[in-house]
Amino acid sequence: MKTILTYSLILISFCVNAQQKEKDKFLPKGNEAFEEKNYVDAEADYRISQSKFPKKAISGYNLGTSIYKQKQTSEAKYQFANALKKSKSKAEKHKIFHNLGNCLMNEKDYEGAVDAYKNALRNNPNDEQTRYNYALAKLYLKNNPPKSKDDKNKNKDQKQKEEEKKNKDKNKDKNDKNKDQDKDQGDKEKDKQNQEGNQKKDKNDSNKEDGKPQPNQGGISKQRLQNLLDAVNNEEKKVQDKVKKQKALTQPQQTEKDW
Repeated sequence: MKTILTYSLILISFCVNAQQKEKDKFLPKGNEAFEEKNYVDAEADYRISQSKFPKKAISGYNLGTSIYKQKQTSEAKYQFANALKKSKSKAEKHKIFHNLGNCLMNEKDYEGAVDAYKNALRNNPNDEQTRYNYALAKLYLKNNPPKSKDDKNKNKDQKQKEEEKKNKDKNKDKNDKNKDQDKDQGDKEKDKQNQEGNQKKDKNDSNKEDGKPQPNQGGISKQRLQNLLDAVNNEEKKVQDKVKKQKALTQPQQTEKDW
């Protein structure tokens, strides 16, 4: 049992040593593609190198640089941040901080760029390019100071007021629309009532024309007035007939002529 355990430990140790001695073939391939400005192929090789050797900072740094050359600043910044966690030497940290500062300058985060270049100089104070970028970042930061907390709150309040005004105008338009709808509905009801009243009036006028008796409105009705006139006419006729009869009786009788 002891012998088997010994052989097992030797075998595991051999495998680890073999893995450690494995050569990274993709990193130099990526470097060649990068020199030829074929940044897409370089990115692919650097990604394979990073997956096979995850503890190496150089693969992540080169990957971030190839992505930066493709103008993908946000992703490049992410790769530089990861590479920074794995970096061990000052030389690696200097390069990573320098390129991280470049990313932040592209994003107009001048305050972050100043800090990045400052950290790069701490790891290599003799790099003139980093020193120039550091001075440039400070100048941009001076001309474009970051917004204070009060300014942010002011902008937030202004945005909130604009939103409230927008909602208020929206509610006002909605209320005006409802008022217009109510007015239209009221006008329709009024027109309907007027129409019904006109129809009723026309019906009453039609009944009058048909000779149907109408309710007494406080005076003598037309039919009653007609009856009174008829009665007066009848009485007058009777009187005239009576007068004619009496006149006929008193008038002398004419005889026929005697020839």
